[in-house]
Amino acid sequence: MSQRIDDVMKLCCELSANQQIKTTVKGSSKGAVAAGGLAFAGGLVGGPLGIAVGGAVGGLLGCWMTSGQFKPLPQIIMELTPLQQQKLYEDVMGIMGDVQWTDIAQLTALVMGNSTLKQQLTGALLGYVTRELQAEVHYVD
Repeated sequence: MSQRIDDVMKLCCELSANQQIKTTVKGSSKGAVAAGGLAFAGGLVGGPLGIAVGGAVGGLLGCWMTSGQFKPLPQIIMELTPLQQQKLYEDVMGIMGDVQWTDIAQLTALVMGNSTLKQQLTGALLGYVTRELQAEVHYVD
């Protein structure tokens, strides 16, 4: 992998770490189905109290089913294949144009010092993750 691609991957990690973004790949829908399904079943069996109990049990089951599936976006970026990294690099460079840098520190300073560029790159990163990896994006509170 070239140094420029490596620098852009590190920049993407920095951007996503600053936003505290986590992702999951097709996992949260299972948890939602479990919670909703058990709440519905509880309502059929026990009425209003059954909905509450079913929802609580379903929520716990959904939590258990999806535990460990949410990953910080920097971790996902570093686990990309070389082909995926190349595609992300091309997306980022399409926004950055002919920006030149000598090392990751200079690149990070250039981007973090320009709020418009930072916002555009974050949008491109999130677009790539949802489009190419079919991942759901969550912001950590």
